[in-house]
Amino acid sequence: MTRVKNTDRIHVAVVYGGRSSEHSVSCVSAGAIMSHLDPERYHVIPVGITQDGTWVVGEHNPERLRIDGRTLPTVTGGQALTLAIDPAHKGEFRYADGPQVGELYATADVIFPVLHGRFGEDGTIQGLFELSGVPYVGTGVLSSAAGQDKEATKKLFQAEGLPIGVDVVMRGRTELTEAEKDLLGLPVFVKPACGGSSIGISKVSSWEDFPQAVNLAREHDHKVIVESEILGAEIEVGVLQKPTGEVVASVPAQLVGTDASEEGFYGFDTKYLEDVVAAHIPAPLPEHHIEHIRSLAVEAFHALNCEGIARVDFFMTAAGPVLNEINTMPGFTPISMYPQVFAASGIDYADLLGLLIERALVTHGPKD
Repeated sequence: MTRVKNTDRIHVAVVYGGRSSEHSVSCVSAGAIMSHLDPERYHVIPVGITQDGTWVVGEHNPERLRIDGRTLPTVTGGQALTLAIDPAHKGEFRYADGPQVGELYATADVIFPVLHGRFGEDGTIQGLFELSGVPYVGTGVLSSAAGQDKEATKKLFQAEGLPIGVDVVMRGRTELTEAEKDLLGLPVFVKPACGGSSIGISKVSSWEDFPQAVNLAREHDHKVIVESEILGAEIEVGVLQKPTGEVVASVPAQLVGTDASEEGFYGFDTKYLEDVVAAHIPAPLPEHHIEHIRSLAVEAFHALNCEGIARVDFFMTAAGPVLNEINTMPGFTPISMYPQVFAASGIDYADLLGLLIERALVTHGPKD
């Protein structure tokens, strides 16, 4: 792999936690990333964000950012920090309280925002990094915002002629019209339009249960999207943009056992707390289907003008693949699909992180 021409270690600020409902997943992802960054090449600067939005000195021991049984890690506090938004001081983190207020904590060469959901994956923090002028891993403001909003994602996919399912978007109401019910059929999946890790999602098999599902989704977003059930194998593909600009798709993974949990679908507990889901990597599909899915994943990446990284999820139906969603900062937990599918594609976890960091330095670094 390409090496950054720098005799010194690269200072990487791993930012994690945040104000979203995916706070704990972010912590677990960050711990895995910190434990896989080569200490001879990278100096890790841990920066946590509490659930109320305070930036603090992060956890230096990644072992403390693991799931313990069913107990999820959180950022509970610490000495407050601020990131400079003046490009003349790009990448500088300074103490925001205590006797060291105003003093320099660390200067990052690049930021790895291991943040999922609101205020981390939706373009907001990417805008902050743009103001600061500091290079960062992942896609930019517009692509992040569009990727976080399922309605915007589907509209962009549809504009590019990519295959998507049937859905209805609800604003300020809890009931569907009869025509919409006929269009969708049963069962349906009721989701926050902006969310992730399957938080706030319900599978509804009776219209009597529909208002309750909408209310649950609205706890996480005011806009709700209702999707028809799509019958088919669940397939996940990683997309990586190398430092050269080349965009490649991983081998696909096929999830097995997603309907064997108490949730009855690939929900939060199924993803992170229950040992019922396995993955076939690569997916046991005919070669022409695999190449079609990989090609669609790259098209989806370009449809949102993504940068660096994405995971694209599909259903493999009898009529062919249907796009489900795109994740512009996929999970990096020890069981997450993104690092697993690239390991199966010949790029191990440590090299994958290196490629993402190098791409960030090329994309967001100084321009000649």
